[in-house]
Amino acid sequence: MQVEEAGRIFREAWVAGVQRYYPGEPKPGYIAPWADTPEWERASAAACFEQVRHFIELAEGATTNLTREQKGRFVALCWIAQIFRHLPSPKPSYVADWPDMPVWQRETDADIFEYIERLVISS
Repeated sequence: MQVEEAGRIFREAWVAGVQRYYPGEPKPGYIAPWADTPEWERASAAACFEQVRHFIELAEGATTNLTREQKGRFVALCWIAQIFRHLPSPKPSYVADWPDMPVWQRETDADIFEYIERLVISS
């Protein structure tokens, strides 16, 4: 899979989750189209997609036995690592641990994992 395609898939799953779970009107950056997404976020989305894909493949699909929380935590950790990679001094909310993340973000991260999981298992 091409890097851009992987990043787009991750981003589309993120936007869908934000639109589903965010209370009220989300910030424009949360739902910005791919073309308007900063380059570092595009690279991060692609990297996270590949990390989740690889994890699912290495587990030979046994990830279906993980809880939604475990799946969401994995996505969150992958994203936090990318934040530290690209931003020298990120805001604390950008790198918050799972219990400190808002519910909408945790649900979105779990949805992202499950979306990628369905793609990997069905291929």
